[in-house]
Amino acid sequence: MFFQETTPDTSGYMIAGYTIAFVVMGLYVLSIYLRNRNLSQDMTILEEMDKSNAESEAGSANQRRKSPQSQGTK
Repeated sequence: MFFQETTPDTSGYMIAGYTIAFVVMGLYVLSIYLRNRNLSQDMTILEEMDKSNAESEAGSANQRRKSPQSQGTK
C-alpha cells in the first residue's frame, strides 16, 4: 500500500525553471553586450579627446618655442 502511490508530475515546474534560467542568462548576455558597446564608445571618445589634447599641446609647445626666438630678434 505504501509503495503504490504515484510519483507527482512536476514537469511544469521543470519547464518553468528552465524558462527562468534561460531568460536570466539571456539578460546577462544582453547586459554584457551593452556594456561592451558602451565601453567601445567611451574608448573612441577618450581617444579623440587624447588626440585633440595632444594636438593642442603640440601647438602650444610650438608657440612657446617661437616666442623666445621672436623676442630675441626684436
